[in-house]
Amino acid sequence: MAGRQAKVLTTVQSRTVLTHLSAHRHPQRDITMFLLSTKAGMRAKEIASVTWAMVMDAEGRIGDAIHLEDRAAKMKSGRFIPMNRELRDALVELHRQRAPKPEDTIIYSERGRSLSPASVVRFFFDLYRKLGFTGCSSHSGRRTFITHAARKASMVGGSLRDVMELAGHRSLQTTSRYIESDTEAKRKLVQMI
Repeated sequence: MAGRQAKVLTTVQSRTVLTHLSAHRHPQRDITMFLLSTKAGMRAKEIASVTWAMVMDAEGRIGDAIHLEDRAAKMKSGRFIPMNRELRDALVELHRQRAPKPEDTIIYSERGRSLSPASVVRFFFDLYRKLGFTGCSSHSGRRTFITHAARKASMVGGSLRDVMELAGHRSLQTTSRYIESDTEAKRKLVQMI
C-alpha cells in the first residue's frame, strides 16, 4: 500500500481510543501519547523525544504550550505549539504520577526509559489493529490534528500558514497533503458563492 496516507480519525474513533487506553496497564502514559499525536500533531519521533522541560513553565509547572526543540523534531523543525486543554490535563496528571526530572522524556518504556520512535510507531500500529481501524497508523493522529486545524483556522481568524507552522512544515504544499477534504463542506461552500 505504498503511497497511501494514514486515515484521519473520526470523533467517535478518538473517543473509542481514549476509552480503550483507559484500561491499559499504563493508561495515563498511553492516553498522553495519543493526545500528543491528535491534539498537538506530533510525529512519532517527536513523541519519543519530547521532554518535560519542553512543556513546563519557568516555575516548573505544566505550561500552556509545548516548546518543541529542534533536536526533538524532524529536520530541526522545532516549534511552539499552544497546548490543548485535554492534553494539558493529561500531562498534569502524568507528571503528578511520575514526579519526573525536567530532562526526562514524557513517554517512557516499561522500564522507565525513553521509547524509540519505532516503539511509538509500533504502539499506534498495535492499537489501531486491535481496534479494527483499517488504514490508521502512527501518522493518523497527526493528519487528524492538521485536518481539524485547517478546517477551523478561519473561524478564529487564522490561516493555513498558522496550520503549517503548528505542523512544523516548511511549505503550504506539504501541509495541504495532510488535509483531508470534506464533500459536505464543499457543497456548503459552493452554495455560499
